[in-house]
Amino acid sequence: MHSAVRLIAAGALHEGHKEKLRAGIEIRLDKGWKTYWRYPGDSGVPPRFDFTRSENVKTVMVKWPAPHRYADDDGQSIGYKDAVILPLSIEPAEAGKPVRLRLDLDYAICERLCVPAEGKAELVLSSGRTSYDAALAAAEARVPRPGKLGENSALAIRAVQRDPDGRVVVDLVVPKDADAQTDLFAEGPTPEWALPLPEPVPEAPPGIRRFAFALDGLPPGAKAAGAVLTLTAVAGESAIEVVYRLD
Repeated sequence: MHSAVRLIAAGALHEGHKEKLRAGIEIRLDKGWKTYWRYPGDSGVPPRFDFTRSENVKTVMVKWPAPHRYADDDGQSIGYKDAVILPLSIEPAEAGKPVRLRLDLDYAICERLCVPAEGKAELVLSSGRTSYDAALAAAEARVPRPGKLGENSALAIRAVQRDPDGRVVVDLVVPKDADAQTDLFAEGPTPEWALPLPEPVPEAPPGIRRFAFALDGLPPGAKAAGAVLTLTAVAGESAIEVVYRLD
């Protein structure tokens, strides 16, 4: 089927008086095949997760490692090749009691043509360390950290503005050694928004990587003014996520 899915687990984290269990959805793909990010780009289908068959689970948060951009016959897509681990943070319904995580996953995989896929997996979770601690920690490190517009850091979204053509123009500051690996992704406030992928703009001030995208693909009746966008900047091994409200 060109792909396989399983659940892995790692040692728990303690946040105040709450214990959060850590797990991951590992998707392995045949060479040349890819699967999609939460926003797939011009084509593709984002994964859909169902944990309702789980036991003693209050909440499950899915985290998304920084994705990659791929060009294909249908345009540009966003996702992962070879393999990816999507980290999970799980809060038990009753602390101290056994937790059995059950996953039903609907997703798509693509080489030249895209095909639907599904996976089922289950795992009993505990708070102890496992042999997957390092792999899950590496995936968690690839999850974009929350950032703020204009912050002073090695990777930052310095400014967002509109140009005379109405495009959204985003200026990035990136680490020098990651300059050639920089990318930007833009998402609307709901999955119904189908924003185009930001494209690099060659004319930019020194030390700035500039991207721009048109405000196309809005759902019927939606207005750009006041809409909240999520901007994800990736530079080498670093990634940030900035929430920005359009003026």
